[in-house]
Amino acid sequence: MGIIIIASGVTVVISVFWNNDKESAETIKIGICGDLDMIRGPEMLKGAILAAEEINANGGVLGRQIEIIGEDSDAEDTEFDPQKVVLAVNRLITQHKVDFVIVQGGEDVVIETAAQHKKIIFGGLSPSDSLTQRVIDDYEKYKYFFRLGINQTTFNTILADSVKVLTEITGFKKVAYLGVDVPQVRPIAENLDYYLPEILGLDLVYSALYPWGTMDFTSYFAQAEAAGAEILIPIMVTQEGIVFIKEWYERQSPMVVWGMNTYANSETGWNATDGKVENTVGFASSALQLGYPATTKTLVTQQSFLNRWGKLPTVAAVGTYDCIRFLLYDALIRAQTTETDAMIEALEESNVENTLEKNFRFTYSHDHYFSSASETAASMMFQWQSDGKRAIVYPKEIMEETGATLTFPDWPGPWDDLD
Repeated sequence: MGIIIIASGVTVVISVFWNNDKESAETIKIGICGDLDMIRGPEMLKGAILAAEEINANGGVLGRQIEIIGEDSDAEDTEFDPQKVVLAVNRLITQHKVDFVIVQGGEDVVIETAAQHKKIIFGGLSPSDSLTQRVIDDYEKYKYFFRLGINQTTFNTILADSVKVLTEITGFKKVAYLGVDVPQVRPIAENLDYYLPEILGLDLVYSALYPWGTMDFTSYFAQAEAAGAEILIPIMVTQEGIVFIKEWYERQSPMVVWGMNTYANSETGWNATDGKVENTVGFASSALQLGYPATTKTLVTQQSFLNRWGKLPTVAAVGTYDCIRFLLYDALIRAQTTETDAMIEALEESNVENTLEKNFRFTYSHDHYFSSASETAASMMFQWQSDGKRAIVYPKEIMEETGATLTFPDWPGPWDDLD
């Protein structure tokens, strides 16, 4: 089944499944692999479509148009089956004959598919350090994999540093964390077990991982509160993060919520929680939400998404857009071919400005190069404030630059003793 989308006289063909006869050898084919029935997959497609439309409207690249082909991976199912992701990527490579693949979810197995087919695959979701460690250990086998997002070590460092900023502002010392028990969260929890008490000198009074799909957080709140926690760090990447926020608000919990709650801090988080997310802090699902000009392209991309889709993009949309519109386009121009080895060399030499970073580049292991939180908008955290306003509160330099201040709930809590 194919979907033809026409914008500004440019036709972009999206093959949602594998029986589309519209595909052409004259195009540069980019495969998008995500859960097309959930949230990330459709957002990935929106970013890819917009990038392709913009490139095609300007004459394409290497004299060819960009064609986007999507495959459903079911990667967001509660009973995640990595083999479904492998099958989806295999269809893109063997049936659709794509030139490149962008995948979100299942990267730990897809990296083997990239090696098997000698096909360049960009991973946009998994932060696992083991992915790029494989590139280090066996470059010739795994050189086809590139990571678009930050890795686990980098994320851990950013999260811990952000908590340090909060404790410097408030003086709070008692901290707890609560995360969903899934593979990408467990390493974050292990890092917090060490970093919070040993490096930051905080008192980790409570910690827990809950089963994916939990819809009642009463016991977790009660235990953290009984332990005297002043800060509660959520590590939540699934939809029950919305339920967690509502419970926090309704019980008037005396803890500052500061951490990662993907759904509560998405573009729809304010409405999804009926505004109960106010005064909580989390990572922006997309820096474009915040209207901060991280690069010369940030606000331009923001307006492009609004014009095309009528809404601001999620991180999944921006990641895919940036990969195609800036990273791949730049590498194709320099390589002057889609040939794999030449493109690997070009990508390894990338240094491009995109929506989120002034100098996006890869390390020698094909990891996303990271120097500091203030140099990538991908690490920004914001606080929901009154009427759905979003105030940047991390990195500290940007918080100070924008004149943002922390706000706290109007019910009793440790914040009552702050000056």
